[in-house]
Amino acid sequence: MRKSLFIAVLSFFIALSFFSCSEKKSSSFAESDKLLAASILSDSTLVKVDRMGHSLLTRGYNAGDGYSEVWIRDFNTFIETSMDAVSPSDVREALTVFFMLQQQNGEVVDGYVLKEDFDWDDSVRYYSEAAPRHVGFKNTVETDQETSLIQAVRKYVERTGDTDFLSLEVAGITVYERMQAAIDYLTREKRDATYHLLTGALTADWGDVENDSVCCVDIGEGSVATIDIYDNAMMVIALRDMQQLSPDDESKAKWGAMEQEYRRNIRKHLWDSRRQRFIPHLYPDGKPKEVYFDESQIYYHGGTAIAIEADLLTADEVRKVNADMLENVRESGMPSIGLTVYPTYPSGFFYGGMSKPFYYQNGGDWTWFGGRMIQGLIRYGLVGEAYQELRPMIDRVIVNGDFYEWYGIGNQPRGSSAFKGSAGVLCKAIAMLRAWAQQTIGEQ
Repeated sequence: MRKSLFIAVLSFFIALSFFSCSEKKSSSFAESDKLLAASILSDSTLVKVDRMGHSLLTRGYNAGDGYSEVWIRDFNTFIETSMDAVSPSDVREALTVFFMLQQQNGEVVDGYVLKEDFDWDDSVRYYSEAAPRHVGFKNTVETDQETSLIQAVRKYVERTGDTDFLSLEVAGITVYERMQAAIDYLTREKRDATYHLLTGALTADWGDVENDSVCCVDIGEGSVATIDIYDNAMMVIALRDMQQLSPDDESKAKWGAMEQEYRRNIRKHLWDSRRQRFIPHLYPDGKPKEVYFDESQIYYHGGTAIAIEADLLTADEVRKVNADMLENVRESGMPSIGLTVYPTYPSGFFYGGMSKPFYYQNGGDWTWFGGRMIQGLIRYGLVGEAYQELRPMIDRVIVNGDFYEWYGIGNQPRGSSAFKGSAGVLCKAIAMLRAWAQQTIGEQ
């Protein structure tokens, strides 16, 4: 009897002690969050960069000062911030041109430009009677154009509430039907029969430059078929968006089933559970002789960031890949988590400038994707990490007084200035940080 009473009393005090410790721990976390939130809200550099980004995005939809063209893969990443800065009707019109240039087989172009501004040598041009003033173009080595357009439409509709856009007829076919046609094109022309995943060419991560010296942006005789995480994560997001835009339960169920199939196949074929990372490429036709090195050592930062956006990883896996990326940044000496790939592909594997390591898509540092990794960290509750890892991206915008396309060794700005993709992802990350901070302060 005494022994039972003693155990009961002891259990009570242990439970009381545990509750007290848990309460203190919870209080400590709350206080830490409050301090972090206050730091974010008082950070004048975030306000400055956000204003710079919004100002830049009043200047049209071309990718940057180095590009006269409107690219859908870029537009998709700054469309939300654009709608803060310009009339939504202008955004609607810019999206409509992509549907005007959509090909009869459902294929979506990379981008477009006014015919009088088309001044580069390219035999692959896309025309449409529905868009008589424009010419389209496409880097066919990549497979993200159709999915980027669908994602951009969802963002536009969600922000504006303009569901009528989906029933707008373009050359007799509604926008929603055209998005269906885009998915059908990918399923018919780009889906591998063995792995049931989308294919592209042999590029570096999300890049649109392959290792073929003949025509580095268009699939041809020298191209190598590959499957990577970026293209397929983009498909998952697009299918998720199609469900949100669907007019009926039957369509929603169809897109949902497709999304789940892609999720299963991505985890089965592209996720390396032992290393806790995505493999660079699957080769449906066999690994080519030019990949003589161990490609599995190369870490794809950009595709991983998009996989996080697609919710393809658990919270623990997100923490792990973030830690791995930070270690890659430390080892490489590059400035931020926007580092494209690490280790880089060997010298001479790609052609032109990319034959060198840490150049362009072969290990260059791209805010355009690093900013999306920051957004992913915030969504998964890793706000402290996100704020800290955002800092080098914010600081270099202020130092340079501009948003650059990418950065090389020594944090040197490279590529196009006034790069709107960089501005768009940074502005969105800043908005997400500030929204979290305001909510956290309000909850205290």
